[in-house]
Amino acid sequence: MIKIEFVNFMGWERCVRLSNGIVDLIATTEVGPRIVRFGFEGGQNELALDRAACGLKGGDEFRLYGGHRLWHSPEDRRRTYLPDNEPVDFREIEGGIRLIQKPEALAHTQKQIDILMDEKESRVKLIHRITNLGLWPVELSAWAITILDAGGIEIIPQPARDTDLLPNRRIALWPYSRMNDERVHWGERYVIIKQNPGIKRPFKLGINNEAGWAAYGRGGHLFFKKYRHDPEATYPDFGVSYETYTTDWMLEMETLSPFVKLQPGEGVEHVEEWELYDGVKLEEIDEGGIDEIIEKTLNKCMEESL
Repeated sequence: MIKIEFVNFMGWERCVRLSNGIVDLIATTEVGPRIVRFGFEGGQNELALDRAACGLKGGDEFRLYGGHRLWHSPEDRRRTYLPDNEPVDFREIEGGIRLIQKPEALAHTQKQIDILMDEKESRVKLIHRITNLGLWPVELSAWAITILDAGGIEIIPQPARDTDLLPNRRIALWPYSRMNDERVHWGERYVIIKQNPGIKRPFKLGINNEAGWAAYGRGGHLFFKKYRHDPEATYPDFGVSYETYTTDWMLEMETLSPFVKLQPGEGVEHVEEWELYDGVKLEEIDEGGIDEIIEKTLNKCMEESL
């Protein structure tokens, strides 16, 4: 049984809380659409928030807020960074809730997130939608970004498809990303990033994540994110469907839909599944240990369809 109730959270007075007795999730209706908490019921928040922005609303200033959000890609200073400081419409749907942003006047798009919680597992499903409300076609990718708290280790599987004499992976790096960054381990099967609260210098990479999942271990918990990668589709940022960004206070896990050209009235849909595991010891960068964790915890979830 999913319990849905209104609560106050971090200064926002009207938030919606979903819980199933195992995990709970909180989304604010005062800004967004934005998920501001996900974790085991009564336990720590796996998401990181910008404390200076908590509880704020209204105004024309862009605020990061933190948590989970839906953006447009490719990143653009005007379109991507439109403030999401206004209230969102909320309604209950079967298995969860729907958050609907008011139309973005400048971009002529509208964002929507359906949040569906499993009744018996530590799992939620997020259905992200962006609709073109303008009079002309618009090209974009739906970009789902989750900000996790500091001090964890991220696991990103590398493409393993045998392409004979041709390359099988794309690695996109941003101008500020250093190949020799001490937080990054370029492994045989995984790219592993150890978030370091003592390093403010940003790092970002993208990859054609054909496995369609990534994970973040912190404090004995493992946050698992799954999505669908289409090897035949075109993706933004040199063709990557997964991106990650870290600085001193957080790490972002970012998934992208294929690049689409939306006609007026058309929308794009991008689905993620989250699952949270307890009792997972992930403290060192060790590919053998990661293989064991995947065997014990993730294989079942990865085999299930979105």
